[in-house]
Amino acid sequence: MSTRRPEGTHLSVSRLPVSRLPVSRTHAALALLLLCAGGCSPAYVLRAGWEEARILSARRPIRAVIHDTTVARETRDKLRLVLDARDFAERDLGLRAGASYESFAQLHRDTLVLTVLAAPEFALRWKTWWFPIVGHVPYKGYFDFDDARAEAASLAEEGYDVSVRPVAAFSTLGWFPDPITSTTLRLDSLGLVETVIHEITHSTYFPTGQADFNESFANFVGHRGAIQFFCEAVADESACQRARWRWEDARVFGHFFHSILAPLEEVYASTLPDEAKRTAKREVFEAAARRFETEYIPRFHARYGSIDPEGLDNAWVMSRLLYYTRLDDFERVYESHGALVPSVEALMREAAAGDPWEALTRLVGPAGTGATDTGAADAGTAGTGAAGGTADAAPREATKEGSR
Repeated sequence: MSTRRPEGTHLSVSRLPVSRLPVSRTHAALALLLLCAGGCSPAYVLRAGWEEARILSARRPIRAVIHDTTVARETRDKLRLVLDARDFAERDLGLRAGASYESFAQLHRDTLVLTVLAAPEFALRWKTWWFPIVGHVPYKGYFDFDDARAEAASLAEEGYDVSVRPVAAFSTLGWFPDPITSTTLRLDSLGLVETVIHEITHSTYFPTGQADFNESFANFVGHRGAIQFFCEAVADESACQRARWRWEDARVFGHFFHSILAPLEEVYASTLPDEAKRTAKREVFEAAARRFETEYIPRFHARYGSIDPEGLDNAWVMSRLLYYTRLDDFERVYESHGALVPSVEALMREAAAGDPWEALTRLVGPAGTGATDTGAADAGTAGTGAAGGTADAAPREATKEGSR
């Protein structure tokens, strides 16, 4: 096991070691759950540890799999891409991969983990769980899907809005040598490169108790890193353009998710009786679904289906804000520095002494922070002290509604 980073450590890209240290979308730092103290049941901890051990025991070195002709060519081609993306993240972006994504684990299911997220019925804040090292996190990951559904049912009985979401990848933040799993290989080439860079970003920089910052920051680095990978490292013109479009689409999604906040906050702050609030809340979501179809779908480069308003609630909104908070502000930092590496260095350097969201605001300036983005950040952290974890055990690709 690698040496543990002290809680709250902020790393500088320029000082990151380039040697392979024995040490990795969306993301509950599952190995760290083994250190759970008072926040979860012994059965939950044992199951998480058992499943993590099974994944680690199933690993094969990627380079060996690539040369194994009994493995499907598509799998071997994608694993070559994983290694290329991993090496690019270390060499060109200065990120710390450690021993992550040097091995492959074939799983016998298409979903790695189910995560449970919850939010109060009339408030835009997460329910959080506390774990050592990562602090408060707004989700719990379950390898046992029946347990996930039971937890969701229990939370719903307590009056929470609840979201249960599938996970294709997760990071242990450098505690273990994370393999790429067969569930992650289901992504297309762009999604695969984005995910590898996203997860390695978590291993590089992960301020505790800051879930929305950690995921949104990694979303930015993953997308911008994928653009640089396909446009410069491999010079694939078609993939380069699609990577650019996908980042633009991600920011449009962010605008949509943020647009729902103010109308909901107005309803929740009102003196209406609960039943009237429920009706008004449903009307907000129905209007949002219509607006998505008429105002947002035409702005996307890719094709997406409509949103069913019956599936929308506070847990749905908050789970999306994990990954889509202030993306435009991250992009403004990129534009001001002209490249990804100095942008990442500036953000981590500015955040070294305090709150990363405040650091982002200082870098873009008050005039550069849109009202929508600022409101989203405030709503995401209200009452939680923010939250942190890596778990696409909270998925990134699953945040994209509809189909391409």
